[in-house]
Amino acid sequence: MNKRQIRIMLITLGVAVIAGLAASLRADDTATPATPDDQPANSKFHGPVTAVDTNAMTFTVNDQTFTVTGDSRMRRNGKVATLADVVLGDPAHGSYTKGPDGKLDVTKVRFGKGNKKKKNEDADTTATNAPPAAPQSQ
Repeated sequence: MNKRQIRIMLITLGVAVIAGLAASLRADDTATPATPDDQPANSKFHGPVTAVDTNAMTFTVNDQTFTVTGDSRMRRNGKVATLADVVLGDPAHGSYTKGPDGKLDVTKVRFGKGNKKKKNEDADTTATNAPPAAPQSQ
């Protein structure tokens, strides 16, 4: 190799390195990936409902007042529910996030006993209503 070819290769390599660094810096400025700290963490709650306010769209469990938002998913005794369906004393369990305003925004909540009992009843009726199995002949 002569000096001219070496010089061209070094210049080409230098330009490639500078272009790569510039592209990398531009990517860092335009897109900042979301970190776990940017995302609100879901917290859990459970206990009996001690207050319901359908005007303010809130309910209270364990001295914590939770706000129902348009994104909240609510169920009572296994069926889709509204805040008007909630009864004082209903057991409640669910998750929430703390909003920027400090309110506890419900992500999802289940009121009442849920459908665990119904599943067991279905299993029992299936077993008792099923015809006896015919013996297999060989």
